[in-house]
Amino acid sequence: MPKAERIHTEFYKLGSNLKVLLKSIEVDQKGKFMVVSRSSPDFLKELFLLEVPEIESGTVEIMAIAREPGSRSKVAVRSVSEGVDPIGSCVGQKGVRINAISNELKHGEQEEKVDIILWDRNIETFLMNSIRPSESVRVVLTNEKTREATIVVPDEQYSLAIGRDGQNVRLSAKLTGWKIDIKGESEYKNMEE
Repeated sequence: MPKAERIHTEFYKLGSNLKVLLKSIEVDQKGKFMVVSRSSPDFLKELFLLEVPEIESGTVEIMAIAREPGSRSKVAVRSVSEGVDPIGSCVGQKGVRINAISNELKHGEQEEKVDIILWDRNIETFLMNSIRPSESVRVVLTNEKTREATIVVPDEQYSLAIGRDGQNVRLSAKLTGWKIDIKGESEYKNMEE
């Protein structure tokens, strides 16, 4: 497992039992070897496939994943069948499914938090969903060509929307593919005047 494919907070011991994603089989002068990963977004996707039968069956689809391995991830999901709650399916009864995924990602001191976000075809709605756990008041698409948007949040939730060291907004931007600027309600009203 190359250093880039490891979760930086994990320490591996000889004989440890770990799930990994097989990325490739390479050949060099010594012969064949496998390249495995625990930090890839595809690893998280495969964990969801193992734990959530609705994803395995195709009833619920993973639309996008943004991940900072060992710290936090956001997964955008949607249902292709009416009457199926995609977020509820991923969380499971009493959180059993998401806890199983989090426990697999917890190999050491720090637990990786996984946020499940409802994907939407409407970009404004998807951007509003992506900034969770913060609530958003409105989304303004400032430049659709360069994919830039401003999300207005209640003043008291400004720091929650940004996240520690900007992590929440950074993951939201990765998840949606849009450059996101967060503004508090009062700051945005002042800009409009």
